[in-house]
Amino acid sequence: MTTKNAAVILGCDHAAVQLKEEIKSWLLENGIPVEDVGTHGNGSVDYPDFAVTVAGKVSSGEFERGILLCGTGIGMSMAANRFENVRAALCSDVFCAAMSRKHNDANILVLGARVTGTGLALEIVKTWIETPFEGGRHQARIDKFNLLGKKCS
Repeated sequence: MTTKNAAVILGCDHAAVQLKEEIKSWLLENGIPVEDVGTHGNGSVDYPDFAVTVAGKVSSGEFERGILLCGTGIGMSMAANRFENVRAALCSDVFCAAMSRKHNDANILVLGARVTGTGLALEIVKTWIETPFEGGRHQARIDKFNLLGKKCS
C-alpha cells in the first residue's frame, strides 16, 4: 500500500459481523492495520450506512482500501459504487479477487457472508491484498471510470 494511511477500513451489516471479525483478525495477524467502523452486533442495521462510511473514506483518499460485507455483498457493492473514485468489486472466488486488482484496481473488496465460507473469504482477502494493479493499458479504463463518476455526479 502506498498512501499515508495503509490501514484497511472495514464495515459490515448484521449478517456479516462474524466474518468481518475473522477478516479483521487475519489482517491484524499479517501486520495490516484496521479501522473497523462496525457494525459490531447482530441487531438489524441498514447496510448503506456502513457502505457510506467506508466508501466515503476511500473516495476522499483517507484510506487506500476498504472491505465491505453483508449477506450477499450485492447491496454493499451497489451502495459503494455510487461514490466517485470508488471501484468496489463483489468477489466470490480467488480469480475474481485477483482480476479486480490486476485489471480494475479495485479499492473496495465486497464479500457476502451468507454465500462465502470463512476459509474461502480469507483466501479472497489475501489474494486481493497481495495482488498489485498492472497499470498499462488498464489505466486508460480506470481513467474512463473516473470520468463516468464525474459525469454522473
